[in-house]
Amino acid sequence: MNEARRSTRPSPSGKCTRRGFLKGTALAGAAALAPTVIPSSALGRDGAVRPNDRIVVGGIGLRGRGVGDLRWMLPNPDVQFVAICDAQKSARDRVKGMVDKHYGNTDCKVYPEAREYLAARTDIDAILMATGDRWHALMSIFVMRSGKDVYTEKPSCMTIAEGQAVVDTAQRYGRVYQTGTQRLSEASHVFCIEAARTARFGKVHTAYAHIAPWDAAEMRHDWLPAQPEPPKDVVDWDAWLGPCPWRPFNGAYIRGGWRGHYDFHTSCIGEWGAHTFAQAQAGLNCLDTAPVHYQYVKNTTGDGMVTTFANGTKMVLSRGNKYWHGSCGERFDFEDGGWVAAADGYSKPEGSSPKLLADFKKVVADYMARTQRPMNHMRNFLDCVKSRRQTVANAEVMYRSMTTVHAANICMWLQRDLRFDPVKAEFINDDAANRLRSRAMREPWTI
Repeated sequence: MNEARRSTRPSPSGKCTRRGFLKGTALAGAAALAPTVIPSSALGRDGAVRPNDRIVVGGIGLRGRGVGDLRWMLPNPDVQFVAICDAQKSARDRVKGMVDKHYGNTDCKVYPEAREYLAARTDIDAILMATGDRWHALMSIFVMRSGKDVYTEKPSCMTIAEGQAVVDTAQRYGRVYQTGTQRLSEASHVFCIEAARTARFGKVHTAYAHIAPWDAAEMRHDWLPAQPEPPKDVVDWDAWLGPCPWRPFNGAYIRGGWRGHYDFHTSCIGEWGAHTFAQAQAGLNCLDTAPVHYQYVKNTTGDGMVTTFANGTKMVLSRGNKYWHGSCGERFDFEDGGWVAAADGYSKPEGSSPKLLADFKKVVADYMARTQRPMNHMRNFLDCVKSRRQTVANAEVMYRSMTTVHAANICMWLQRDLRFDPVKAEFINDDAANRLRSRAMREPWTI
């Protein structure tokens, strides 16, 4: 907060006269004796958060899932959401209406262009971002370079190279980063991860990670038919495309029809693998690495692909509900034949024996005490914005699990087994695979 400054007006000669000095002293004394009324909210009373303790947040690209994230964020009393940026006017207006209704005012500002927005709003501490996949990594980099922390939806990078760039930027600028793999902050998944990570029921030999039951690993490379482009203030089509190769406007793209297209998406493997690979790798104590071997499977989806880590443990990509019911599941198999699993919709994890779940609440409580993390992914991000600690789904976690996503995709595209060096972040003796670690980015939207 900027404190108001008071000065004594000098005499025309530039000197402070005796009369001026006495007058200033009298006024100062009167001001000191006058009662001062300070709102209780400024003192943090009655449940209010002092202004200096509030996190000033702005949004970028909040539609669909992003609006859900915003509804998750707004009830936090230490958050003040102040602005929204989006290439689509309808999305900007919707978020502004939602925010203004929440606060009972009309203060939420709207911006159509992200780079100008980030440069102008030096008051913003953090950005909530849920653009389409093509923008996640690059916009996170722009946000962190502007001196702001970022919560971004997944899949959080389109290539291995983009993931590396996000890690480098977070480290260089000292920013807090959280990707939206929220199941790392949900009790059922945390129990399974902790049980596997600590070998609570014996050593784990295999993890299973859910991939999406729609689309394929191979994606479309064609364009949708051209339609008349709307005015720029309605949809800034060039900005919407961002780093992707140019193509003519088609309204289906902005209504979600970008999914399944190579330039915009990460396939059925990335759609859910962006969640579940991190969940499985966390339980295998492999969040700081990626598998070294990817076994090609002769289908269109990657279902059944076996990936193997340097320590010999395996992670199997699985489509459907062979190992769980619900979506975005993970399962861990122990050497003695037991197993634990969780997926969306579980009130508690499942296991091969009821005795495996007896300490469910204790395991989760111990995890929370050890890590100082709540079972609330958004709250974990906000806490870390204040403490400057690493989030549960920090940039390194994102990069390693998304490297697994991209390597699995490349394995399917090339239709052959691949070997990967996680330290060098390159495929071994495979020039074609290594060329797919990055993509060309369209000017001026480059890293």
